[in-house]
Amino acid sequence: MTRDEIMKIVEAQNVNFFRLQFVDIFGFTKNVAIPRSQIGKALDGQIMFDGSSIDGFVRIDASDMYLKPDYDTFVVMPWRIKDGVAAARIICDVYKSDNTPFWGCPRNNLKRVLAEAKEMGYTMNVG
Repeated sequence: MTRDEIMKIVEAQNVNFFRLQFVDIFGFTKNVAIPRSQIGKALDGQIMFDGSSIDGFVRIDASDMYLKPDYDTFVVMPWRIKDGVAAARIICDVYKSDNTPFWGCPRNNLKRVLAEAKEMGYTMNVG
């Protein structure tokens, strides 16, 4: 899915709230909820959050984190449609303020391990 396709769905389905989901180092799903006016900024990976507020992430002096969305995980949540207004979610990777992958993001770690395995000639199949 592309950014433009997501924006068309947001318009067509009247998405007013957007949840940027990520996973903490303990495997718990967290999210940052944003209003419609911030969706473009979110899709460009420009939404920040305070990583020190998440257990196990970072100290207060290194706490600015970015949420980089995975467009293929975008979905309008059907149970959140009411009176013609919808909410959607997208799963994100966590990046540090210097735009490098955060070591405590399980998605980033899986991508790193899969790349290392591929270099050794291994592949992973799920399902």
